Amino acid sequence: MKTAVYRRARFNAAHRLHNPVLSDEENAKLFGKCNNAHYHGHNYVLIVKVVGELDPVTGFVVDLKWLKELIKEHVTDRFDHKNLNLDTEEFKEVNPTAENIAKVCYQILRKHVGQELELQVRLFETENNYVEYPA
Repeated sequence: MKTAVYRRARFNAAHRLHNPVLSDEENAKLFGKCNNAHYHGHNYVLIVKVVGELDPVTGFVVDLKWLKELIKEHVTDRFDHKNLNLDTEEFKEVNPTAENIAKVCYQILRKHVGQELELQVRLFETENNYVEYPA
């Protein structure tokens, strides 16, 4: 029987939702306050879920200390206190919506988590809004 483990991490980042193929008016209408030309920020909460069989030797799905360090090295250190649009390669050409941020976090972590394990990320952009990838 499989077991799920979760690790929560936090990072603060600024972004602007903007699609360069749309006019300024279309962007303003579509993205509202999130299209602010001077950016705006969020206190993101990332929850990483790993599902797998228990290791018969350790009793772990994965070592949560390892998962903590993995998230820190590859996600929080990369995005914390950054302007996602300007300071990161991942969002130079990708609109940094919560959905896209979650997808990027998943893709980054997936490279380091064994394929025998299921992986999902949940990203809270606000207290009331969050996304899961994959759904």
